[in-house]
Amino acid sequence: MFDNLKILWHQGKQYIPDVTEAKLPGIFRGRPVISNTEVDEFRLAELCPTHAISTAPVSIDLGKCTFCGECAIQFPEKIVFTKEYKLSSNERERLIIKEEVDQPINLNPDLIRAEIHRLFGRSLKLRQVSAGGDNSCEWELNAANNVQFDISRFGIDFVASPRHADGIVITGPISANMAEPLERCYRAVPNPKIIILAGTDAISGGIFADSPAVNREFLLHHTVDLYIPGNPVHPLTFINGVLDLLKNISV
Repeated sequence: MFDNLKILWHQGKQYIPDVTEAKLPGIFRGRPVISNTEVDEFRLAELCPTHAISTAPVSIDLGKCTFCGECAIQFPEKIVFTKEYKLSSNERERLIIKEEVDQPINLNPDLIRAEIHRLFGRSLKLRQVSAGGDNSCEWELNAANNVQFDISRFGIDFVASPRHADGIVITGPISANMAEPLERCYRAVPNPKIIILAGTDAISGGIFADSPAVNREFLLHHTVDLYIPGNPVHPLTFINGVLDLLKNISV
């Protein structure tokens, strides 16, 4: 017991009481801010391996961004990554950060289906599908249910079978080999159901976007309910995104 008390004294409480207001220390890179400082925009855009940076004016697409931070390292007077982890939206265009616009990313309430809050507001079961992922986002989603973040306190759980799920969480760029299994998994989920894309690879394909080994036709035939950027997705980003979708932010 004395050893446990020593650990508690050194590390503090691991449990995060309010996941909507938690502060992230360390080197976490969240929502970027782009100033109007003049730089060599061509060289800035060339830095990005996923072509997330556009010019005239400068913007960053968080659906493509790997959060490597090289743009901020090379052009610190132009781009600064904040520790803001609330990055999710249900509208793809809202993930594009524009020059001189320092505003939080929100969901478009007009695009949220009424049955999502009515049916899943107090209980949401999700089936996670790794569609060619590298296991980084998968690890972070697993961490979302550990003692620190405890997503289950909101009635949100991951389940093993799609037949027991209310929706799917897709990670990875959707490889050609996973295209059919993903479609089968989605069809096995009872209606109504939701689709969440978690991570850069799932949202845009990431660094694999132009690979012939990727088949993203699934996204052409189904409506995405939530985009959650990150490379990988931080547990707080995932939790807050899902809570915003459900309109259940009580702690």
